[in-house]
Amino acid sequence: MSHSFLENNTAQKANHGHDYCPFIPVFGAPSVMFERGAGTELWDVSGKRYLDFLSGIAVVSLGHSNPAVAEAISQQASTLLHVSNFFANTTATKAAVALSELMAEAGAGSGQVFFCNSGAEANEAAIKLARKFGGRGRHVMVSALGSFHGRTLGALALTGQPAKHEVFQPMPDGFRYCEYGDLTSLANMIDATVSAVMLEPIQGEGGVIPADGEYLRAVQKLCNERGVLFIMDEVQTGFSRTGEWFGFQHAGVQPDAVTFAKGMGNGMPVGGLWARRDVASVLQPGDHGSTYSGTALATSAVLAVIDEMKRIDAPRLAREKGAHLTKGLLALSKVDHVRGQGLLLGAQLVPGVETKDVVPALLDMGLIVNGVNATTLRFAPPITTSYEHIDEALAILGRVLS
Repeated sequence: MSHSFLENNTAQKANHGHDYCPFIPVFGAPSVMFERGAGTELWDVSGKRYLDFLSGIAVVSLGHSNPAVAEAISQQASTLLHVSNFFANTTATKAAVALSELMAEAGAGSGQVFFCNSGAEANEAAIKLARKFGGRGRHVMVSALGSFHGRTLGALALTGQPAKHEVFQPMPDGFRYCEYGDLTSLANMIDATVSAVMLEPIQGEGGVIPADGEYLRAVQKLCNERGVLFIMDEVQTGFSRTGEWFGFQHAGVQPDAVTFAKGMGNGMPVGGLWARRDVASVLQPGDHGSTYSGTALATSAVLAVIDEMKRIDAPRLAREKGAHLTKGLLALSKVDHVRGQGLLLGAQLVPGVETKDVVPALLDMGLIVNGVNATTLRFAPPITTSYEHIDEALAILGRVLS
């Protein structure tokens, strides 16, 4: 972050008196500092209003400062925050049962849950599960080129984007990358050293690219035949984002393990690994853990999210509002096509129009989206957003593109 950001931000200097950025610059220089949010709307420190059609990257699926989630966190904060995992707490137990029930209803079967603090941590847990399942000499995991599974070293090695690996070489070994959507490519990767395959039902960071249902069903069959785990990364797609509770439901598959984060806490840092009971049993006491696994505070948000999503029928809303947003995007002359499902959409721009020009112009006009690549805009508004806000966002995009 440059000095000019804080020099130009008089409110920040007045509050804190810094003449340098206090943050390690891994996110680059931010152009806006936000102060508060409600539903789909955000306000910066100068009072300017924005429509958030990114939702903190598919996180605040029930909207900013959702009353039900805020009340649950508030009540829990004055009741019990944290006890060590030498003991149980009632809130985490209820959340684990609720999540397990959702997975059973989704057709995945009977399973168990490990709570953590992020999607990367959930995927790290899945890596260890796969390695323990396979045993020594059968530790390799196959993921897809273009995938994104997190920034910690193991999750980054699992991520099928070699350019992101370069500055951290040597990377941990035991990871291979197939062509996403190509069953032959995957089959050629699976030998006697492979313990698991992990895929995203939609590659979010890879360009909002959905996997074909027939492909995922074939992957599950292949994994069953080869005796390897079939794991789905639902960090971005889970919790109603795609129009089903979980993205794998669109294909009708039954994964052996699934990872979650983002929308499951609506902004509270929380993640999770679910695994079918016979698979989960390979992890025994001492194999894995986290000081903050299943804190009462974090899991109070998970419980509130599940209850509220059930109450409003969030999957249905994501489908219906996603269809409305898709129709509006396709009506814009400089949008070539739209990919995705529900309210996780990628608008592919026509040749000659690039996200590096469009995204800052949209932000200036009060609309937050991001470019997942040079030519694709990602839209992931809150599931609770109104049709009026969708139409307002489309009008802003239309003005910028024209």
